Amino acid sequence: MSFARKLYDLRLQRGMSLQKVADAVEISKAHVFNLEKGLTANPSMDLVVKLAELFRVRVADLVGDNPDAEDQPAEMVAMFRDLKSLEESDRDTIRMLMETMKKRREQQG
Repeated sequence: MSFARKLYDLRLQRGMSLQKVADAVEISKAHVFNLEKGLTANPSMDLVVKLAELFRVRVADLVGDNPDAEDQPAEMVAMFRDLKSLEESDRDTIRMLMETMKKRREQQG
């Protein structure tokens, strides 16, 4: 599937307008339209990264086939990317929250 088609599909899946995507990644609505139609070739890596972050997918999933895509959902990889950018104290907070949730699930199941 082409970058253009992937971008279009992701935008529709998220229920986002062209303008909302444009505003989020700081480009024009016309540029988003041209990207989706394949009229604009070779978007900058900075733009591709912004789009991947917006749609919470891996860059590889957006621009091409990712051989590891079946191993992990793209949302999980995006969450991991976000997690890596947090301060250690924030990661500790999330770790404790996850442990609490796992214990609750074990008690319920």
